[in-house]
Amino acid sequence: MAPSGASDLAVIDTETLPAQPAGPMARLRALLSREGSEEASVTKRLAGTVFVIRVLSAGLAYVSQVLLARWMGGADYGIYVYVWTWVLLLGSMMDFGISVSAQKIIPEYRAAGQDGLLRGFLSGSRWLTLGVSAALSLLLAAAVRAATPWIAADTVIPLYIGCLTLPAFVVANVQDGVARSYDWMRLGLMPQFVIRQSLIIGFTAGAFVLGLRLDADMAMLASLAAVWIAMIGQMVALNRRLGETVEPGAKAYDIRSWLAVSLPILLVESFYLLLSYTDVLMLQQFRPSEEVGVYFAVVKTLALVSFIHYAMSATTAHRFAEYHASGDRARLSAYVAYAIKWTFWPSLAATLVLLALGKPLLWLFGRQFADGYSIMFIAAIGLVGRAAIGPVERLLNMLGQQRVCALAYALAFAMNVVLCWLLIPRFGGHGAAAATSLSLVFETVLLFWITRQRLGLYVFAFGKS
Repeated sequence: MAPSGASDLAVIDTETLPAQPAGPMARLRALLSREGSEEASVTKRLAGTVFVIRVLSAGLAYVSQVLLARWMGGADYGIYVYVWTWVLLLGSMMDFGISVSAQKIIPEYRAAGQDGLLRGFLSGSRWLTLGVSAALSLLLAAAVRAATPWIAADTVIPLYIGCLTLPAFVVANVQDGVARSYDWMRLGLMPQFVIRQSLIIGFTAGAFVLGLRLDADMAMLASLAAVWIAMIGQMVALNRRLGETVEPGAKAYDIRSWLAVSLPILLVESFYLLLSYTDVLMLQQFRPSEEVGVYFAVVKTLALVSFIHYAMSATTAHRFAEYHASGDRARLSAYVAYAIKWTFWPSLAATLVLLALGKPLLWLFGRQFADGYSIMFIAAIGLVGRAAIGPVERLLNMLGQQRVCALAYALAFAMNVVLCWLLIPRFGGHGAAAATSLSLVFETVLLFWITRQRLGLYVFAFGKS
C-alpha cells in the first residue's frame, strides 16, 4: 500500500532535471524512466496495483457469473442480472458524486492545510451518504410495493433485497474514493472488487452444496451479505489508516461546498452509468429473461476491456487535478497522452484476444450462451472507440468541465435509449449491442471535441497534438 501522510507524488523541480526530449510523450517517458525517481516509482506501483486487482476481480466476477448461470438456470439468472444491474446503477448514483469529488476535495484541503474541513469531510461524507441512501432505499421499497401488481411475481423479492443492499453499496463507493485520494489503492479497490466477489461465490457455493434451491432470491441474499460485510471491513481498515494519517482535532463541515463540487460530477457519473446499463435494462422489457442472461454473459466476457479504462481512471484522476492546480501545462499534456496510450493499446489487444476466444468462454456459462458470440463483435466496437480517448471524462471532471461533460453523456444516453427502443424489439441482443456501440462512438466524438475546444488538449490515440 502507499505510505500514509503527505502525497506520494512529490513535485519535481524541472529546472534541476537534465534536458528532456521534445514532445510531451517523450518528456513523460523520460520522466517515468528516471532511475530512482519517486514519481516514476509511485506511478508504476499504483498502476501495477490497480491492474492486478482489476485482473483478479474480473476473473472472480467471471467465475461467479459462470457458476451462477449454471447453478440457477437461464430464467433465474436473468432475473438476478436484472436486479443486480439496478443495484449497480442506483448505488453508484446515490453518493451525490462524492466518491469521485473526494479525489478533488481531499487534495485541496490537504494542500491548503484546512485540517478541520478535511476531518469533517472524511467523516461527514460517509454519514451523509449513508443517511440519504437509506432514506432513498425505503422510498424505492415503497415504490416496489406500489408497483407489485405490474411487476413479475418472481422479481419482487429480489428487488426488495436489492433495496436493502443499496446503503452499504453507496458507503463502500465513498470509502473507495477516500482511499484513492490517499493513493491507498488496495484499501479502496480490494473490498469491492475482490472480497465482495469472493464472498458472493462462497455464499452461493455453500447454498448449492447444502442442497438449497439457488434461485434469484437466494443469489440476491448472498450479494446482500457480501456487500455489507465487505463495506464494514473496509470501514474499520480505513478508519484505522486515517487515524494514523490525519491529526485528531475539531471537525468542520461545509456540505454546501461539497455538493457544489459533487453534484455536477454526479450528473456525469449518472449519465455514464445510464449509458452503461440501458441496454440490459431495456432488453429485459422487450425480451425473455433467458435472452437477458445471454446478453449479460457477453457483457461480462468483454469486461476486461472496460476494466483497463477503469484502472487508468483510478490511477490518473487526482494527478490531472494536481498538475492543473500547479499550472504545469506541459506535464498535464504529457500525462494525458500517456494515459490515453495506455488505455487504448491494451484495450485493443484485450478485445482481439476476447473475440478470438469468445465462443469457448461463453460456452462456460452453458451451451445456449454460445449463441451470443456474434453479439461480441458488435459490442466490441463501442468499447474500443471509447478507449481511443482514454479517461478523458475524469480529466474534464478534475479541470472544472463537469457540466459540459454531463451534457455530452446526456446526449449519448438519450441516443442510446432511442436506438434501444428502435432496435431491441426487432434484433434483440444484437440490437442492444448496436445501439450501445453507436452511442459510445457518438460520446467519444463529443468528448474529443469538448476537450479540444475547452482545454486545448489533443485526446486521441492516433495523430499528434
